[in-house]
Amino acid sequence: MSTTELATRTERIRQHALDLGFDMVGITDVRPSEHAAFFRKWLADQHHGSMHYLAREDAVARRLDPASGWPQLRSAVVVALNYFSDDERSDEADDASRGIIARYARGRDYHKVIRNKLLELLRRVEAEVGHELPAARAYTDTGPLFERELANRAGLGWFGRNTMLVNPRRGSFFFLGTLLLEIELEHDAAFTADHCGTCNSCVSACPTGALLGRDANGAPVMDATRCISYLTIENRGPIPRELRPLIGNRIFGCDICQEVCPFNRKFSTTSSEPAFAARGPGEPPVGVERLPSDGTHPGTRSPSLVDLMTMDAAGWEAFSRGSPLRRAGRAGFLRNVAIALGNWGSSEAVPMLVAALSDPEPMVRGHAAWALGEIDSPASLVALEASFATERELFVREEVEAALDRLRSKVK
Repeated sequence: MSTTELATRTERIRQHALDLGFDMVGITDVRPSEHAAFFRKWLADQHHGSMHYLAREDAVARRLDPASGWPQLRSAVVVALNYFSDDERSDEADDASRGIIARYARGRDYHKVIRNKLLELLRRVEAEVGHELPAARAYTDTGPLFERELANRAGLGWFGRNTMLVNPRRGSFFFLGTLLLEIELEHDAAFTADHCGTCNSCVSACPTGALLGRDANGAPVMDATRCISYLTIENRGPIPRELRPLIGNRIFGCDICQEVCPFNRKFSTTSSEPAFAARGPGEPPVGVERLPSDGTHPGTRSPSLVDLMTMDAAGWEAFSRGSPLRRAGRAGFLRNVAIALGNWGSSEAVPMLVAALSDPEPMVRGHAAWALGEIDSPASLVALEASFATERELFVREEVEAALDRLRSKVK
């Protein structure tokens, strides 16, 4: 293929991606990662927490060299899709009685949205080349791939201090997707500049101290075990007690390090993809069918913590189906809501938390006990004492006992 033909093919594929609604597209080669030493040290330092799938040797090898599994791959088409929404009133965002759900999780599960677009892009690429591409792979945060490194090499942005990929004209509120292809394409120049400069806003704003700055080589470092997104989504166990007050009312994910970024403050615009919009009370995500068995839920736009805590099983099913919220599971999500209710500290939360002491899931009962211990109310004390007399699960008993100690110390 001549240079002119290669350039024409590349440009047509790029245009196909834009026509499908992607906001940015870049193309790079498929070769071993340049960050192998950093990644292995990050794993050795246990910064990945309980995300053991990241440390599996086969997954590590595939991430460090995508072509190790598919040596015929030649090009990576990296796309970005804006998901930013500004659908909270300032009074709602600052209202501790309401939960904050990370923007990316307020609508449809992005994996489904982006994968469908990537598969359509693949069909169009195959039409361009005139034959099937059996080795092609489509990923969006679903496979062993360093998508941010590929996006950086494809010219889409730099690694900010918050570890996010930041584009100088779009900020960082966008999803990444990658289409790996066994055809040659023209490659874009890597993004080599670092526009963070001396700005340290994200590091300073992180409530839990998860952002550790840059290492000696300039790479941003995050301790995922302290990140609110990890704690409220990926973490399957109890949230450490010392971190619970720092979570505030962030009940699924966290946008703080992005919200304070100057590039997001200046350049973020509302996504044109309707699937990512926040949902109103009782609404399913775009493209998800409402079922007759669905219960009620308060929606994803600054939902009431009280309403979330009182959702029944049918309500949770309707709330989470077709949504990233499903990732935390019912027990994990209500764990997060219980912490937020404790941080709210209002006596209005006591009846819901008392009811949660009878939840079938120990994770919910334990964190409800912690929350009651944060609310100085006679009803909290009575409920915790009754729970301690009947509870048999060791984890929950420890939480109840610690909560009782806190309440009793306040009386003294």
